[in-house]
Amino acid sequence: MLIWENIKLALGGLLCNKMRSLLTMLGIIIGIGSVIAIMTVSTSLTSSITDTFAELGAGNVTVGLKKQSEGVEVRSNGMRFGASNRQISLEEEDRITDEMIDALKSQFSTKIDSIALEESAGSGIVRSGEDTANVQVSGINASFFKARDITLLAGRRLTDADLDGARSVIMVSDKTVQNIFGGDLDEALNQEINIDINDIYYSFYIVGIYQYEGEESFTAESEEDVVTSAYIPITTGKRRLHTDDGYEQFTIVTDPSVESVADFADEAERYLNRSFYAGDEDYQISTTTMSTMTDSMNETIGTVSIAIAIIAGISLLVGGIGVMNIMLVSITERTREIGTRKALGAKNSSIRLQFIVESVVLCLMGGILGILLGTALGAAAASFLGYSAAAPVMAVIAAVLFSMVIGIFFGYYPANKAAKLDPIDALGYE
Repeated sequence: MLIWENIKLALGGLLCNKMRSLLTMLGIIIGIGSVIAIMTVSTSLTSSITDTFAELGAGNVTVGLKKQSEGVEVRSNGMRFGASNRQISLEEEDRITDEMIDALKSQFSTKIDSIALEESAGSGIVRSGEDTANVQVSGINASFFKARDITLLAGRRLTDADLDGARSVIMVSDKTVQNIFGGDLDEALNQEINIDINDIYYSFYIVGIYQYEGEESFTAESEEDVVTSAYIPITTGKRRLHTDDGYEQFTIVTDPSVESVADFADEAERYLNRSFYAGDEDYQISTTTMSTMTDSMNETIGTVSIAIAIIAGISLLVGGIGVMNIMLVSITERTREIGTRKALGAKNSSIRLQFIVESVVLCLMGGILGILLGTALGAAAASFLGYSAAAPVMAVIAAVLFSMVIGIFFGYYPANKAAKLDPIDALGYE
């Protein structure tokens, strides 16, 4: 009951001195608002990155070659490469073969859903009269589409029958269709196109058109100059374009039953190195997963966000000092009131509690206003950056609790000073 009476007294005091109370709370509002805004943007960015990598394949394992070395350099994308400066060229006998992939599938048959293959066949230009389109031609297998989220707009994807027959078929982007056929998807299907790759023309029939999802950039590159991927059967690339046998890397699409993709990646890496690369002096196998890259990026974002939040939180210290200052002023103004209460029998603890509660209420109000401000600013910033706003609940709870702690910490000294006033001196104070 005593605490509730003190809360009502504190609220009454705030309403009587609105401007002074607002200026006192300003440091708390700015400090907590800044921290909440930063954490909101950080949480939104982290959530967006996680969702993006999940769309790219959270259960995918990329298997590739790395140079042998005593030291190992870990890149920001999670892939591990040799730290040696030796100049080593990748020979055909070093490349990953179909036999190795088949052995891997047999060894981990219950953990592997499929193997996605992609090999570059070179950059080229699609020509049709005066119209051109830039493409990066890649040979793929049918399982490639399990590892990559590609939106099909017209036609079909490449199939095992296309690979078995090494057919001269191709999937192109809607950007290519826009440049060559004026954007008419129906007209483009089943049409023959010629691609100039290294001054040699190759003919393919369009069987599928996918949606190009490139990122916006601030370069001078026009829509017509954008380079998009064009997919042909990997067997066609090897037979007609004479691409190298074997692969530099491939992607494992894991079975949904696999509990830890990272642990499976380590198992696959050890198996391939032990079985096929134990005697290779130049290269060995390295694996990476989407979860590895996601964790690495989220950890970096989190570290930077916390550092910025700590800097922004310095204003909380300034706000706390402001609260202590105004409480000391309040005690000076209410010296006679304190003397009267003590003369009527109020205990020191009651006087102390009154001013601590007043300080806590002041900080708590500032904290609530700071949370509202920070949430609004964070949502606006996240929306401006193109992310969905996600206010961190734990940060909001922590902000409220921290506001109360500031009130107690910076209110105790003034409250204790008020409690120790001599009632006779206080009553005689002018």
